[in-house]
Amino acid sequence: MKLIAGLGNPGSKYDKTKHNTGFMTIDNFLSDQGWTLDKDKFAGHWTKQKLAGEDVIIVEPQTYMNDSGRCIAQVANFFKIAPADILIIHDDMDLPLGKLRIKQGGKSGGHNGIKSIISCLGTTDFNRLKIGIRHPRQTSVVSWVLTPFNAEQSEKMDAAFATAANVIKDFAAGENAQFLMNKYN
Repeated sequence: MKLIAGLGNPGSKYDKTKHNTGFMTIDNFLSDQGWTLDKDKFAGHWTKQKLAGEDVIIVEPQTYMNDSGRCIAQVANFFKIAPADILIIHDDMDLPLGKLRIKQGGKSGGHNGIKSIISCLGTTDFNRLKIGIRHPRQTSVVSWVLTPFNAEQSEKMDAAFATAANVIKDFAAGENAQFLMNKYN
């Protein structure tokens, strides 16, 4: 069984903001599959589906970014999902807009959602799909991550979401992090 989670902040105030890139990735993927997050439990919205012949739990924590780990740990513990079978999708300001980077393990890179997951799982040994939102340079970081993408940026992000869907499918099919890094990084 695999756990795939997109990070973001709940509520319409944060809908479509850069910090909700993880939610947007999941929403695009679900839409393409004709699925919805049809369950509310574990402090998140989630669904259990078959993908590439495997059971997959897809979740969007509803705890706000800084407490994402609570939801992820509850799901992982309930379904007995090993860290190697977890893929966390999140925004990354250190990457160019729309650039994808797959990583296995390691530190949080300053991302509060990842810090929370590391703390709640008690390990760094889970997989991450980082999607670049670039650093704002001239604007405050908080203002940048909490504003929506403009039309030009949205085009680049749509391409990133399409590639992310392929990463999700490959991950569900059992491809390991090294394979995913070689194919998509």
